[in-house]
Amino acid sequence: MRADKPIGIYLLLWPTVWGLLLAAKGLPSWHISAVFVAGVIIMRSAGCVINDYADRHVDGAVERTKDRPLASGQVSAQEAIHLFIALVLFAFVLVLTLNWQTIALSVGALLLASIYPFMKRYTHLPQVVLGAAFAWSIPMAAMAINETIEPWVWWVYAANVCWTVAYDTQYAMVDRDDDLKIGIKSTAILFAHRELKMICLLQGISIVCLAIAFDQLQLNMLSYLGLCVAAVLFTLQYAKTRKRTKARCFQAFLNNHWVGLVIAVSIVASLFIKI
Repeated sequence: MRADKPIGIYLLLWPTVWGLLLAAKGLPSWHISAVFVAGVIIMRSAGCVINDYADRHVDGAVERTKDRPLASGQVSAQEAIHLFIALVLFAFVLVLTLNWQTIALSVGALLLASIYPFMKRYTHLPQVVLGAAFAWSIPMAAMAINETIEPWVWWVYAANVCWTVAYDTQYAMVDRDDDLKIGIKSTAILFAHRELKMICLLQGISIVCLAIAFDQLQLNMLSYLGLCVAAVLFTLQYAKTRKRTKARCFQAFLNNHWVGLVIAVSIVASLFIKI
């Protein structure tokens, strides 16, 4: 479940927090907040399990993943599937405490989380599927709170998809040499020597999409200040990845936790500080 490596939880949590805050136009109820935060942790864990199951025959050939439990034989494939099913059932029980519209949307979340790990065998765009999965909590949050999905939701959704593709491309750059040898596909391979330009483009689109959503919600300038700070962090990430070394690309990937946090803080500030 990689609970000892919480970066994946953070990257899934922050957009969920954006959606909850924006949908509630303030603090959502404790019940809904608890369900979504717990759901983030459980579904990220389930995603790691099914990802390792899908990659159990190739992880051993990748330097970064060769010691994962399935690849190293510490855990059997059957045990992994049982754990995945248990986690998904637990998450579904949580969703059952919400309205029926959100329950219906949760089927999409499960589908996306389940198919993502297998996409890297068939398309160079598995990062897009991951983005769609990671962003799915945003319309779910809006539906849970307002029982409807307003236009701003899809702008935030698009922003998160683009951001996810950008940072997961940074992540894929770490494994690119190994992936080429074993036939795994990724945007880092698809974009080739243009990958840094594409990452910058995607990051820029994500900021623009969020700005449009903030405008539709009539948030004040503090929210846009958060986007400016995010742009600075993106610039620092570009500086880190220019030489394309594995360590620096991974550092840039990890830095995205702060991007999500900064935007969340700016949304809170905009909602509660009147200027």
